[in-house]
Amino acid sequence: MGPISARLLAMESKRGWTTILALGFVAIFVVPFLNLAVPEGSFFHLSTFWVATLGKYLAFAILALSLDLIWGYAGILSLGHGAFFGLGGYAMGMYMMRQIGERGVYGNPDLPDFMVFLNWDSVPWYWFGFDHFWVAALMVLAVPGALAFVFGWLAFRSRITGVYFSIISQAMVFAFMLAFFRNEMGFGGNNGLTDFKDILGFELSRDTTKVGLYTATAVALLLVYLICRAVVSSKLGRLLIAVRDAESRVRFLGYSVTNAKLFVFTLSAMLAGLAGALYVPQVGIINPGEFAPAKSIEMAIWVAVGGRGTLFGAIIGAFAVNGARTYFTAAAPEIWLFFLGALFILVTLAMPNGIVGVYKSLRSGELTAAIGRRLRRADA
Repeated sequence: MGPISARLLAMESKRGWTTILALGFVAIFVVPFLNLAVPEGSFFHLSTFWVATLGKYLAFAILALSLDLIWGYAGILSLGHGAFFGLGGYAMGMYMMRQIGERGVYGNPDLPDFMVFLNWDSVPWYWFGFDHFWVAALMVLAVPGALAFVFGWLAFRSRITGVYFSIISQAMVFAFMLAFFRNEMGFGGNNGLTDFKDILGFELSRDTTKVGLYTATAVALLLVYLICRAVVSSKLGRLLIAVRDAESRVRFLGYSVTNAKLFVFTLSAMLAGLAGALYVPQVGIINPGEFAPAKSIEMAIWVAVGGRGTLFGAIIGAFAVNGARTYFTAAAPEIWLFFLGALFILVTLAMPNGIVGVYKSLRSGELTAAIGRRLRRADA
């Protein structure tokens, strides 16, 4: 067994690897099979709508992992991760807009429809190169990463932590939302980028393309999980946990807290950008609403509900909260925000370690013992 294989096996327990492989098999092979190979009239057929919905949840799970990496392990609560997610989505959206060509409403092969409508003469300089997928793929990671590096360098070297960091990150995403709403920015203003036709030559309206995007997102989630697990199980991961629990002591021991935070914050932003790039082709639109501060707060709720500092918990939280959102926005949209607020209060007061924390307490018997003690105290 080589050193890389040994390192991979050491990242997870035998039970953990079994769970990962089982879930990965279901997500990557079983779900596409149920859509493409099982007849539509069958009870086991999975509709394309649900495949696309699951693909969206998988992209959100990648986003939740990126936030859990910095919040759960380094104690950095970013309420501006929507900025990185949106920038990754816009980079992919710009590529797909350039693929429309003459098939747009105005039939202009050189300009996207919204630029024709706004009487632009040519595409701005920052759109150059987005005719090529590899440029867009590079920008999906580079733009959020560069923004996070600059923002993080300014914040961490000034030792801005805790609630102050959360507030300025929220201000950052709010500034992006206001900027992208402006038509003169060249990103479609209020309507954003939409009416995409294809990606890499595959028509987005075809079921096979939707399944392909879903599968790519599932594979990306698996890779992102392994990257995050490699980080948190390394020496750097132990340093990040030490920074989270006692930052001043780590500084006094001679470690560079700024560099450690800057690395993981930049990596997290790049993963959030990847999530945005995988999300946009599946929903068919990207607009400034993705920069709304409330969305960044909601991402923190996903992680809190699942259990921060657990990686698996972030994925569970993203699926649980967005599954509830899908149900409530269809069945009772007027109570969705009340439910979300109540859920956050419940997690804060009764489930500080989230769903994963409750599961661990049940397995160890701690929760049952605590409930028993309370009942005996009440009887007395």
